[in-house]
Formats: sequence, C-alpha cells, structure tokens
Amino acid sequence: MAENKNAQQVREITDKLEQGIKELFESERFKEYLRTMSKFYNYSFNNTLLIAMQKPEATYVAGYTSWQRNFDRQVMKGEKGIKILAPAPYKAQEEREKLDPLTQKPVIGADGKAVTETVEVLRPAFKVVSVFDVSQVLRPAFKVVSVFDVSQTDGKELPDIIVDELKGTVENYEAFFDALRQESPVPISFEDIPGGAKGFFSPVESRIAIQEGMSEIQTVKTAIHEIAHAKLHAVKPDEKATPEDKKDRHTKEVEAESVAYTVCQRYGIETSDYSFGYIAGWSSGKETKELKSSLDTIRKTAAEMIEGIDAKLKVLLAE
Repeated sequence: MAENKNAQQVREITDKLEQGIKELFESERFKEYLRTMSKFYNYSFNNTLLIAMQKPEATYVAGYTSWQRNFDRQVMKGEKGIKILAPAPYKAQEEREKLDPLTQKPVIGADGKAVTETVEVLRPAFKVVSVFDVSQVLRPAFKVVSVFDVSQTDGKELPDIIVDELKGTVENYEAFFDALRQESPVPISFEDIPGGAKGFFSPVESRIAIQEGMSEIQTVKTAIHEIAHAKLHAVKPDEKATPEDKKDRHTKEVEAESVAYTVCQRYGIETSDYSFGYIAGWSSGKETKELKSSLDTIRKTAAEMIEGIDAKLKVLLAE
C-alpha cells in the first residue's frame, strides 16, 4: 500500500516537473538564454580536450573580439588565453573553363574547345586529394588562436536559467543526510571542488564528492543528484552493456536532476527554481525529449530512493 502511495506521489511530482519546464521553455527568460547561447561556437572534440587540459573549469569560451562584439564583455587585463586550433583556409591555383559574363556559358575557342583560365581560389582547411594515396587524403591547414573563458571577462551579465545556489535549511538535516549516506551505493565526502562544481560522482574512484560550505537545501539536493548518477550511470566493466550505458550526458544529467527534484519535493524541499533551469539547460532545443524518454526510469529510481530513505530515516529519528 505504501509503495503504491509513493508511486502515485512520484507521478504527481514528475507531472508537475514536466509542466514547470514547459512553462520555462515558453518564457522570455529562456528565449533570451537561447539567443545568447547561440552565439557561442561549438568546438571540435580535439579543441574541447585542449580547453579542458588548459582550463578544466572553463564553461563558456569565446575569442577576444567575440566577447566584446557579441556579449558586451571585456577580457580582463593579465588573463592568459586558452590556445586552440582554428581552420585556416588557404589559396590555390585552379584551371577552370572561362565563362561568358553575359550568358555564363563556356567560351569556345577557334579550335572548338572550351577556353580555360587560371584562377586563385580559397581552399577549405581539409582537401580530399586522392583515395589511393593515403598520405595525401587530407591536407590540414590550421592556425593557433586564443579563446577566453567567461570567468576571465568582465561586463554585461550573461542570462542564465539556473539560480546560482539554493538557500535554506532542511528539517532534521543531520538525520536526513545520514539517511542519504546509507542510501548511497558509494561513499560521500565533502571537499573544496575547484571550478565551481557543486558535486560530482566519480565512476572510476567509485565515490561522491560534494562542495563544502553550501546551504542545507543545496547540499541535500546535490547529494541526491549524485546518488542518482551512482545508481543509474555507474560503469560496470564486468557486466554486459545495458541501454543505460549508451545514454548521452544530456540524458544522464536530466535523469539525475529529475530524480533529485522528485525526491526533494516528496520531503517538502523546494528546488524548482534550480531544477527546472538545470533540466531545461540540458534538454535538446525547446522540448524535454530526454525527460519524456526517461520518465519510467526517473519515477522508478525516485520511488525506490524515497522508500529507502523513509526506512532509514525512521530508524535514525527513533535513535
């Protein structure tokens, strides 16, 4: 009976979550956020690695003039640029048929053949030369350029759909967090996490880290988010791959935050301002396809966590 009641409550909460995100998608706040995010260039996998190696905490990066022109922000004095590779087209000579400027048809010479001319053209960064000579298949043309993270700039604030941090206390916080520790499949520790992250689950080290010094609500919400990752997205090298293992990062983040929102709501902990924006930010476009495709997983995981927390909290409070 209790299990059915939990499942019903979870369904009501996730329905509220769907509606809340839908309303956020339709808001002017989200439209402004998308307009700004569209100005950031999508970097290649190699450049993403270069950025991560030089500045792991980087979030939004752009060139010096791009920060000025597109975002009304200025790179601060003394900041060191992040070096990446940009395609550099190159000039080449090419024989082409000469076209009549009026008819745009090939000019025919006295010998009855099309007249050709040598023109200078701009080649893209890569050119397929021959499918037989592997050494010449691609001709790379790159130049080193500098980009800067938003943390290295100052000026007009970027619009965001996520509040910076949840504030407030949680009833019976110590007991509740102890229950979360027991519910977690991996150890939880507090530490000073560089780069502004509020927490992380490390599949390799099989542990959860949470930023120290946060409010009780933010700490609890973050812990549940990371526990959801540990339950749903842990690496299982000795087991056969499952559909869960093939989910992309967007889907995994939407699942973890949806579980966190649902569990928090069940215990009267309000995280809507944070969770709605977080899930919207990780969703594709102006829809919640990741949320819809994962609802069964989210509801099942949230219900199981609530059942486990209830049992552990009952014992802890009695003690």
